[in-house]
Amino acid sequence: MRNQQITAWITTTLREAAWAPLGVFVFYRVALSLQLFAAFPPADIPTHFLGGVAIAYFYRVAIRRSQTLVGGTPYPIQVLFAFTCAGTTAIFWEFYENFSDTFFQTQMVRGVTDTVVDLLAGLLGALALSVLYKRGHARELE
Repeated sequence: MRNQQITAWITTTLREAAWAPLGVFVFYRVALSLQLFAAFPPADIPTHFLGGVAIAYFYRVAIRRSQTLVGGTPYPIQVLFAFTCAGTTAIFWEFYENFSDTFFQTQMVRGVTDTVVDLLAGLLGALALSVLYKRGHARELE
């Protein structure tokens, strides 16, 4: 029974929220292939902001949907957990960019300032979603 609940949680979360980070990722890959960021480097900033929004949305949905598995979690804890998960994802994304530059000779990172601005943009996107996401969704499963 527990495995069925976990499977249902995963599939429901993916069905409801995976489109957001996948959409940003597809845009990112297309922009890279068209060399948009090389031609217009500031385009990277809104992409990281939208990535923060998208991944925070994904985590908010996952946490909201997990209430049937883990029990009721207070709304502020849900918000804080989703925000910190989004921040951690932003850090791992920057690791990915550095790894790709090192081992595949890509040119995604343009220095320390670029990395810090990317992280800040991602965190601001996650914060914006955290502030604007409607609390009513959190009560849906309580």
